Amino acid sequence: MTKMTIMGNMATALGAKLCRPHVIPAYPITPSTLFPEKISEFIANGEMDGEMIRVESEHSAMSAAIGASATGARVCTASASQGIALMHEMLFIASGMRLPIVMAVGNRALSAPINIWCDHQDTISERDVGWLQFYAEKNQEGLDLMILAFKICEDKRVLLPGMVGIDAFVLTHTVEGVDVPDQKLVDDFLPPYKPEKYLDARTPITFGSFGTPEFYQEFKYAQVKAMEESEKVIDEAFREYKKVFGRTYQKITPYRCEDADMVILTLGSMSGTARAAVDILREEGKKAGCIKMTVYRPFPGKELIDVSKNAKVIAVLDRDITPGLGGALYADVAAQFVNRTAHPVILNYILGLGGRDIVINDFKEIYDKSHQALEKGIQNPVEWINLNKEIL
Repeated sequence: MTKMTIMGNMATALGAKLCRPHVIPAYPITPSTLFPEKISEFIANGEMDGEMIRVESEHSAMSAAIGASATGARVCTASASQGIALMHEMLFIASGMRLPIVMAVGNRALSAPINIWCDHQDTISERDVGWLQFYAEKNQEGLDLMILAFKICEDKRVLLPGMVGIDAFVLTHTVEGVDVPDQKLVDDFLPPYKPEKYLDARTPITFGSFGTPEFYQEFKYAQVKAMEESEKVIDEAFREYKKVFGRTYQKITPYRCEDADMVILTLGSMSGTARAAVDILREEGKKAGCIKMTVYRPFPGKELIDVSKNAKVIAVLDRDITPGLGGALYADVAAQFVNRTAHPVILNYILGLGGRDIVINDFKEIYDKSHQALEKGIQNPVEWINLNKEIL
């Protein structure tokens, strides 16, 4: 291991480098631009044997990634926000063709108005495209999850693309200490990618051909089954990663949940603040706990139900918004309990949009509002935190 003090974008770039990708198509967009910049430096300096393709848009970047992956190459890229939105149709194609492309994402708000700061709307909006989704709390996780994403996505039981989200500026441009694994250890953990099927002029095959009504649904069924199969592959990879590198990962990570009457569900960098808030609430005699979600797709419903079974309330924190419904994470959580006769009250809090700070007092407010909702009866489960009502 080598200890480095680096920004989050550098961590994901180093994670990608350690995986020895063959092709890296990329188009720069704030806040993920440092990723392709560092990759180009690695290649120019002879530190990395890969081909970087400079393209004219994010749509072209994903198109090139699809073409390269279909020939059997290990492929990664990076993007954010409007760039991922521009890739939208190609994201479906990558997963439909069962290509294990890995994309680092600097999670950023979508316009309008123009905003380059953190929220999760970009990747959350792509929750239905058939990509695995991982979210990092800190820079170390950004590096590790890049390596894990290649391991999981390239598994023959999965063969789906995956994205690793790190919060814009909170992680992408913030310096933290990171343990960088030795190349030999990564090579042993992640052997060279050897697909069974790939484009080769000597043995022609077709990828993504015309799907008539007689067959299209079967293709989608196989894709969904692969996503379901990825659940156990993720668990296996996490266990092996701990054995090789000494760091523990779980789909969801509970903190002080055993006797908690209210648990707070988080994604990304807010998770550390949530744990600190839980400790303060505990000192005040309030039985709070929190759950950090690292894997969002496939959705870890069974694990969530098990961890929160003793709670009276699950407070779902969304750094995204689905107008007319609330948060997307909230809808996913609520769906897990729909056929259960007894379950916690599920409340939704929208916060941190467009880079607004998430602080200790926000979690204290969430705890108090959740208990008030229990006492008064639930009317509207969606609450906005730190909303400046004067502008409305």
